[in-house]
Amino acid sequence: MKKILFILLAFILFVSCGKKDSSENTSGKLKVGLVFDVGGRGDKSFNDAAYRGLEKAKQELGIEFEYIEPGPGADREAALRQFSSRSDISIIFGIGFIFTDEITKIAQEFPDKKYACVDYTVDPNKTIPPNLVALEFREEEGSFLVGAIAGLMTKSNKVGFVGGMESPLIKKFQVSYEAGVKQVNPGCRVLIGYAGVTGDAFKNPGKGKELALGQYNDGVDIIYHASGVTGLGVFEAAREMKKFAIGVDSDQNDEAPGYIITSMVKVVDVSVYEVIKEVKDGTFKGGRVETFGLKTKGVDYAYTDKNKHMIPDEVRKKVEALRQDIIDGKITIPTK
Repeated sequence: MKKILFILLAFILFVSCGKKDSSENTSGKLKVGLVFDVGGRGDKSFNDAAYRGLEKAKQELGIEFEYIEPGPGADREAALRQFSSRSDISIIFGIGFIFTDEITKIAQEFPDKKYACVDYTVDPNKTIPPNLVALEFREEEGSFLVGAIAGLMTKSNKVGFVGGMESPLIKKFQVSYEAGVKQVNPGCRVLIGYAGVTGDAFKNPGKGKELALGQYNDGVDIIYHASGVTGLGVFEAAREMKKFAIGVDSDQNDEAPGYIITSMVKVVDVSVYEVIKEVKDGTFKGGRVETFGLKTKGVDYAYTDKNKHMIPDEVRKKVEALRQDIIDGKITIPTK
């Protein structure tokens, strides 16, 4: 009996000792963890652009990835910590400015992990951890150009802006858009609306539609939105009112063909892909800010076969001249 018990105990010890950590990377491939911004996948904008970067890295670099979509009231820090505690994940992304504080804290706690944050809010009085790269976009440059398009194309001399969460980042979209409008049409009025003051303001299409209908009924004929999923409500209002809208972050033309003049696009997908490539190539460097602007084609306005028929040649010519002036430093764009 004792012999049987001894053999059984030895077998149990063998099995338990031989069992590998479930988070161990057995494929040998680089694994990426990504936590989405409010709204998650399917926003047809910011988050979906980040996902495209993951897919491209999977196809071209052979990486593996996992992601977390925060639900209502989700703990962003817990999601980042979940990925950070796993031995199989090498690089962790936080998508959106709302992650700035949490990802900075977690990067300091896990110095052997690598981190990247899209739209990281840079504070000149604080040091970025050496294992974290801040990905920053010059949204003001792209927003200025779509503002110029709106100012040149409005028939009513009234254009609008719908923002998601009222915050410094979205204010940057707003004021630079207004500056672009005024640059080409000083007498044009710009109506402003925000969906709220919390992260939920980025995922409320009903509120977006309500704000847009209010502006359209007040005489606005073109609305630029910077509001995530909330902007889908703006497009719905544009279709109903037979007015126009301008998308954001990705080319959103397909959401309302014939009603979306253009979109202010950010190469979020490229930024995600490039950081992953740096990690794979062993060239990743943290403790720095990587900026994407007009000069590097990090931001732009959509002008493709799908929408170029909506932008008159004379408008295109003037906007391209403004682009060059911005690149050459001849135009200073406000951000506050």
